[in-house]
Amino acid sequence: MTAATATVSATAPAAPYHLLGQLPSALWRWAVVCSSGATERRLAELPRWRAALERGQLPPPELDWGDPDATQALRAVLGELTLTDLTHDHPAMAQQVLQSLLWHLDGLIDRPPDEPRAAAIGRQAEAFRESWQLQRQGWEEVMALTQTLGELAQLRWDELQGLLNRREWAEAQRIGQRLALMPELRRFIDGVGRRDPVPEAPAAARARPSARDDPSQRPDDDRRTPEPGQVDGVRRARVLARMAGAESVALTHPVLRRLWRARFAEGQLLCYDDRAPAPRAAPAPQDTPDSRDRPGPPRGRGPLIVCLDTSGSMRGAPEQVAKACVLQALRSAQTGRRDCRLLAFGGRGELLEQTLALTPDGLGSLLDLMGQNFDGGTDVQTPLERAVERVQQDGWRQADVLIVSDGEFGVTPATLDALRQAKQALGLRVHGILIGDRETIGLVEVCDHLHWVRDWRRHADGSGHTADGFSPVHSRSLTALYFPNAIRR
Repeated sequence: MTAATATVSATAPAAPYHLLGQLPSALWRWAVVCSSGATERRLAELPRWRAALERGQLPPPELDWGDPDATQALRAVLGELTLTDLTHDHPAMAQQVLQSLLWHLDGLIDRPPDEPRAAAIGRQAEAFRESWQLQRQGWEEVMALTQTLGELAQLRWDELQGLLNRREWAEAQRIGQRLALMPELRRFIDGVGRRDPVPEAPAAARARPSARDDPSQRPDDDRRTPEPGQVDGVRRARVLARMAGAESVALTHPVLRRLWRARFAEGQLLCYDDRAPAPRAAPAPQDTPDSRDRPGPPRGRGPLIVCLDTSGSMRGAPEQVAKACVLQALRSAQTGRRDCRLLAFGGRGELLEQTLALTPDGLGSLLDLMGQNFDGGTDVQTPLERAVERVQQDGWRQADVLIVSDGEFGVTPATLDALRQAKQALGLRVHGILIGDRETIGLVEVCDHLHWVRDWRRHADGSGHTADGFSPVHSRSLTALYFPNAIRR
């Protein structure tokens, strides 16, 4: 028995259901029980449907499962509703769409005896359209808030609807709208994190040719010039074909021959200069305002630990900005596929630690935070000590810390020493977002990079100076200005 015969004999008893191995187990039941088309073609073509949806494309028309009338009718609805925008890079969402598609196609077998099949196909296509018009609206709301679906694509529609009906969902959407007005804040948070890709060379360095490519940077004898022209004086070189007659005389003298060899080695022979003029170098391109302001991809690649100040001094406009920071940290972490941990702190003993992720539990925790009112004292010791413990654990050694606060806190010498040791041993970096009018000694000594949200008042609910971005101080560095020796840089 040949190997090919043995393979056919092994798979023949299970054919065509051996093709199910190319599909996730959640699709097996739907793929098998569907009564539309030919089973063998349907099982063979479903993996290609799934792959096309995950690429954000409609499957080719020839993949009709053996029932072109019904399949193409529902395929047209997929394109009409642009469901491929939801399934792109979201395998769980592509699986949900396929399950719904198979379920509606299987309903054709239950049509009344007096109903034409074409009418039944139209009815099922309309039912599929109505179902996904409603679902798409809900998923679009999630995408607008989180920028990506993540594991939320695994939610059933009733579970998603329950989250969207929560009171905190409207608050989260309002925070997302505020975040759209803070592009500098978004860029700062996107840049938090280590394991950055290799940075690109500056524009001027990329435009400047190397010594190998630039003739002006090569040695004289290595330059590639055009054909020689008229003689334009003499120069020092070691080009024997252009050597002056006086140098040739030295070769016949028993003593001057040694001097000639030394001058030749040093490139100091007198040679006729008949080189063609070198072309003028093109000026290096200058960075335009558009190129400087064009945002790049998020630079942060390492895990992120967010220390959020929920004290009473953060109530009002600072609270709105702080919640926007948490939302952007979640977006950035999910886009870069990195872990994110939230340490929300208040007074002594008030520390809430949770994972920020696009999971059902993670979204529920985010909504809880969006609906929370900030109140209490300020104890930054506990979250910083917890952050130092976290970065020493496996999977978090490359993490950076982001502190979101109004700066109204101080740090004990013991905590500051522990933080400095972590910076030296693990390369830890601490980034700060100042939502206030001035920096403090504690904030400056802790943070390596500080971003000041000066216009935080504009995000308050109200009118007048509280809402138009008014700030009573001209600089955040008032402490350094009036007490120059208080802050150790």
